[in-house]
Amino acid sequence: METRCLLLIVIGLSSAAGEFYSSIGHMTDLLYTEHDLVASLEDYIQAAETKLEQIKRWAQKLANLSAFALEDPEGFLGHPVNAFKLLKRINKEWSELESLVLTDVSDGFVSELGVKRQRFPDNGDLTGAAQALLRLQDTYELDTDTLAKGELPGNSRLCSGLTVDDCYDLGMVAYKGNDFYHTELWTSQALRQLEEGETPATADAVTLLDYHSYSLYKQGDLERAKESTKRLLEIDPGNERAVKNLKYFEFHLEKQKTGEEAPETVTGSQDSYHDVYQRLCRGDSVELTPGRRSRLFCRYHDNRGHPSLLIAPAKEEDVWDLPRIVRYHDVASDGDMETVKELARPKLARSQVRDDKENVSITVPERVSQNAWLSGHQHAVVDKLAKRLAAVTGLDTSTAEELQVANYGVGGQYEPHLDFQVEFVNEPYERLGTGNRIATWLLYMTDVQAGGATVFPEVGAVVWPIKGSAVFWYNLFLSGEGDYRTRHAACPVLVGSKWVGNTWLHERGQEFRRRCGLQSSS
Repeated sequence: METRCLLLIVIGLSSAAGEFYSSIGHMTDLLYTEHDLVASLEDYIQAAETKLEQIKRWAQKLANLSAFALEDPEGFLGHPVNAFKLLKRINKEWSELESLVLTDVSDGFVSELGVKRQRFPDNGDLTGAAQALLRLQDTYELDTDTLAKGELPGNSRLCSGLTVDDCYDLGMVAYKGNDFYHTELWTSQALRQLEEGETPATADAVTLLDYHSYSLYKQGDLERAKESTKRLLEIDPGNERAVKNLKYFEFHLEKQKTGEEAPETVTGSQDSYHDVYQRLCRGDSVELTPGRRSRLFCRYHDNRGHPSLLIAPAKEEDVWDLPRIVRYHDVASDGDMETVKELARPKLARSQVRDDKENVSITVPERVSQNAWLSGHQHAVVDKLAKRLAAVTGLDTSTAEELQVANYGVGGQYEPHLDFQVEFVNEPYERLGTGNRIATWLLYMTDVQAGGATVFPEVGAVVWPIKGSAVFWYNLFLSGEGDYRTRHAACPVLVGSKWVGNTWLHERGQEFRRRCGLQSSS
């Protein structure tokens, strides 16, 4: 705008040129014109310097943040607040910076930013990260203040907590999903931080109170909705919608007091099975009886004298008895696991699940991770791990699926599921021709600072990730029928980066290694 004013003054000056030298009066006018021109020029310089200072501050902040983050990228992104703010920064704030820079001559930067923007996360990424924080909040029973301050367990690397605007954004993601419970929680948090003196960039008290009161109303809490609306009217007395809402709330509250109208009740949206799953994720496993616990042992396992295990037998730990779940410690070295992760990184793609009825693979919000498939033919380390699996379990790996490497993202999870295909599937894994998934081998390639357990909701078992260890269980009874007790889940990762390697072993090839039984309970 200052540039345009400057241009208009110059045009006005030149249009009168040629008549000023003949009159001191006209020349006096020129002095005032020049004064205005200098004032306009100074305004332009001030505006340009202000923009440059904003860009400098932004660049310095990002330089410090980048240096901090790159000291340990996975550790930094392992904190869900850091990951959320990174997605928000690249999705939203860099675009705002682009608009600022576009007002000046910065073709090189704009061109570079234009190219980079093609690879920016979209709004879906930002929404997904926000939903992940809400999921973590529910699963691990975190209050909003704890999550906003990033006070999570583990040696997490938090640069800064959630701002008022961040809290507002979380509330809006919940609001757009008709999740009024979380809308109320996060608008309340934003209002608290506003009252504590934080200065937001976009959110304001009126907007926050508007959404806050509406979310309370949608949950049937008319009394608190009324109080929130009163607070709004103290700030903005002329707000017509708030005035109407207040009358509406007072009217219905009065009818409730006189018994003419029953108060609304809000029921929980989650079923008891999901509650069991979340309790297990928090580590609240079923306590085994002394008799059952007495049957759990740790031992050195050489698989009946397998040549690979004679000198260095496997360290076998019984984790659960029914179904039998065992953990093998130190089955992979740090170097081998790093090699597997490096092989997988370029191939990672959003994980999908199999729709058995439609016979297709689809992306679902219940599974938040990315995975890649690695074959033993691709690298000696992958082949080495497969041979180790075969030696320890005694099963034939020639019909096993390729190693599936999975990395979980912000709040990454895989809700309760079965690894085998159920009875109504006539020919399980028909495209493979190797029968159903008889067993699962789950290799943990990282420790997880908080969250990320593997849980079995049907029986109440909890298995925590231990780097270099593998958990093993059979999915099928000896009769070939599916064991539904093996339904399991990967709990949301609260803090840290979780890498796992799954190997699913199939029925074909196991005929003489795990003989069939006639009863499903065998």
